[in-house]
Amino acid sequence: MKIKSYEIFRCDAGWRTFSFLKLTTDTGPVGWSEYNESFGSPGLSGVIENLMTSVIGMDPMELELVNAVLATKSTQSRGGVVRQAIAAIENALLDIKGKALGVPVYQLFGGKLRDRIPVYWSHCGSYRMRNPDIVGTPPVKSYEDMMKVGEEVRRRGFTACKTNIAIEVDGKLRAYRPGFVVGKGFPERNWDAFIARSAARTVEAFRQGVGPDIGIMLDTNFHFRTEGFKRIAEAVGPARLTWLELDVHDPKSIALIRRDSPCPIASGETLLERRDFRPYFENYAFDTAIVDVIWNGFYESLKIAAFADVYEVNVAPHNFYGHLASAISAHFCAAVPNFRIMEIDIDGVPWRDEIVDNPAVFENGDYILPKGPGWGVEPNEAGLRKHPPKTYNVAM
Repeated sequence: MKIKSYEIFRCDAGWRTFSFLKLTTDTGPVGWSEYNESFGSPGLSGVIENLMTSVIGMDPMELELVNAVLATKSTQSRGGVVRQAIAAIENALLDIKGKALGVPVYQLFGGKLRDRIPVYWSHCGSYRMRNPDIVGTPPVKSYEDMMKVGEEVRRRGFTACKTNIAIEVDGKLRAYRPGFVVGKGFPERNWDAFIARSAARTVEAFRQGVGPDIGIMLDTNFHFRTEGFKRIAEAVGPARLTWLELDVHDPKSIALIRRDSPCPIASGETLLERRDFRPYFENYAFDTAIVDVIWNGFYESLKIAAFADVYEVNVAPHNFYGHLASAISAHFCAAVPNFRIMEIDIDGVPWRDEIVDNPAVFENGDYILPKGPGWGVEPNEAGLRKHPPKTYNVAM
């Protein structure tokens, strides 16, 4: 069996684009992966196309050999969109291998430890605040509205949720995101008493809505520097967070934050390969390591999880994509012993279920692991073509 051809698909996902890679073999099996180009990875499709010239004609069953060949093509440009391109290829190859052998991907790596995956509702209230018309839900305009979303989390059976800082300006909530967009706090990323109080009000609203037992995470991304993250951690401490999530490209800075924080610290979603994670583990920077399986590739992510296990750290996938990516991340969650909880977007474009053959299924706050060979989820090409990518004038 050899890789014969490939095809790239893109689909409108509202304020972003879902992207997919399809690999075809000369004997029939087809492999799919989902990747993310529209948020922070410009040019990724072009890198995939460039690397695929080395993959055509190779045996998809020889994953280590393909990875070794691709590593020689990126020796001087390790990481970044190159790693993400290799990950997209790797994940599609694993889908082929699972289908060829008639087994789920997790079965290729020792089998599953669990088939029910605990999840947390990500961007909870945030998408409804920023893009309510696209999501198709009532807009979140106040902290009271956020409390009501928290009540919905509890009512629908989810055991945890994650939100983002919302600030009240002229009586209306706005997202505070200086690490991503121009606005208040950009580019200095300084904290002040108003921002700290706003972070506290955000999580307090959710605590009122979800009650005392449901987990709450606050994602602060790259929006502050070390000093600011420490002050935000102090402000949100009374809400008893499951974790405060943040991104800093200096492991010792995160270790300082973690040392003094009243809540656990999660980070790592922008790190690539074991080499990036190593100094963070060595400096004991994480309570939970966030691993992006779509960026790193399934096989490399398993190696990162094994590395984390040595340092007594649990892992949680960074997963705010579509249904295929959720399935890939769920296989990762099923296969690793040191799993914490899986991120997933509940709010999304109304047609998200139309573009795959097996949409996500939830029971009592758990994602039910798909059955069938490969990833157990396959894009619907007609559905993808029905919703071509568009450019929206909305806040990312």
